[in-house]
Amino acid sequence: MPFSTLTDPIDLARAQAALETAWAEIRPALSQDTYERERTRLAYAVAALASLAEDEDDLARRAVERYRSQS
Repeated sequence: MPFSTLTDPIDLARAQAALETAWAEIRPALSQDTYERERTRLAYAVAALASLAEDEDDLARRAVERYRSQS
């Protein structure tokens, strides 16, 4: 569970919103058969960066950068 380390409801909501924003950017470039695996991979990137980001937009941007750098 990527977000299991987030215990604060505000942090969890911020991470979920950032995941949705980042996913909307990444998803169009993927084939449908990889969606589940790649969304999970992106969720782990969001969770890992949650404590470093200033806000949801910053978190989404950082997660997309990390995701793309690990591809």
